Amino acid sequence: MFSFIYVTASSKEEAEKIAKHLLERKLVACVNIFPVKSYFWWEGKIEIAEEYGMILKTKNEKFSEIRDEIKKLHSYTTPCICSFPVDKGLREFLDWIDKTVE
Repeated sequence: MFSFIYVTASSKEEAEKIAKHLLERKLVACVNIFPVKSYFWWEGKIEIAEEYGMILKTKNEKFSEIRDEIKKLHSYTTPCICSFPVDKGLREFLDWIDKTVE
């Protein structure tokens, strides 16, 4: 019923823009933003980038809509947008997500 969606962004400003957009539309209840150093393969070589990771707390059924909204706003050609199911958690916290996300 609930999921955390992990997303990376190219800058703090981009992460904040995406977070505010999703929150204003009540697609997510909360977004955590934190700096990360990423090492990854891109176009045949290893790249290193300073990025910002985001954890979006939401309902499972909102994934497609969230993915589509992020793709509209994101600067990357292939952004990381991955959902992880939350099958256990503090009931009061999960209830808060349920009441907050429309």
